[in-house]
Amino acid sequence: MKKVLFVCHGNICRSVMAEMVMRHMVEQSGQEHLWEIDSCATSREEIGNDIYPPAKRCLSAHCVPITHHAARQITLADYAHFDLILCMENYNIRNLARVLGNDLLEQDAALPEPKIRRFLNRDVADPWYTGDFEVTYRDIVEGVERLLGDEAMRG
Repeated sequence: MKKVLFVCHGNICRSVMAEMVMRHMVEQSGQEHLWEIDSCATSREEIGNDIYPPAKRCLSAHCVPITHHAARQITLADYAHFDLILCMENYNIRNLARVLGNDLLEQDAALPEPKIRRFLNRDVADPWYTGDFEVTYRDIVEGVERLLGDEAMRG
């Protein structure tokens, strides 16, 4: 089973949208038994909060099922547990140093295949600031499709 964790600043928009989109896509393809999917934040600002209402509306508009969510911050146990930690932007990776420690991030970056990576080769648009949840949704769909395609190629 491949274990993936999506990370953004607050865990109420981008990372949880990615979690819900990926769950939906793997369920549609009958591959849910192959994946463990979760999301979290680098900050403590939104801990316990549900998905931001405009993010919920965007997911609903695209018929993506929404499950119960309470924002949480990443932990060292998450680093140990997940195979892949996908950050929505470089800022999130830098913030992980605060939570996980600089030494761990440096060790991870030196691995042949680091666990901690950017989700896309560019920042995923932050709808908290842009207000454009559709652009973020499209970024997320692109990233999930790429991730699922890469995993299919690896067998």
